[in-house]
Amino acid sequence: MLHTFVAYVEDLPGVLTRVASLFRRLNININSLTVGRSERPGLSRLTLVCESSAEAGDRIRASLFKLENVVDVDDIAQAPSVTRELALIKVAATPQSRSRIFDLVEVFRARIVDLTSESLMIEMTGVESKIEGLIEVLREDEGRILEICRSGKMTMRRGHHLSSVLRAMGAGEEEANAAAAVREEERMAAEPE
Repeated sequence: MLHTFVAYVEDLPGVLTRVASLFRRLNININSLTVGRSERPGLSRLTLVCESSAEAGDRIRASLFKLENVVDVDDIAQAPSVTRELALIKVAATPQSRSRIFDLVEVFRARIVDLTSESLMIEMTGVESKIEGLIEVLREDEGRILEICRSGKMTMRRGHHLSSVLRAMGAGEEEANAAAAVREEERMAAEPE
């Protein structure tokens, strides 16, 4: 089962090392890891994707929450969410092959962000399968891929907010607690009996 954990962590040195060490100790591979500033000053948002059993997911979430400098953790793999990934793809391009690559980029709703006499750089944002599709077609179409740089998955829960997000938005303690209760009910409903 694929788990997507969203954690708010203090913006301090060593936090990422603690998270990676936890997964090493649990012998679980991290498929994707993205960290960046959040809407809250002093906190970063960490999105981590890994594959493990449903039971292990609860153990991972609890272990993450116990780590020093971790403020909040949510496993949103089963929740309605929006997930995107960013890819930069540098392709060798001759004057003869450029127009075909431009057409391909348009079909995949990507964009050209850099163009030189011997190469061009494509920027694409979307779900993983869409990015994989573009890379596959580029490899088939005699377009020699020179370099690929991909972000990890970025995921945000649809509709429901974390209680910490509601507090940051200025919601009262009652609304934040209600949101936490709804999230707990969703988690309990998703657990196998």
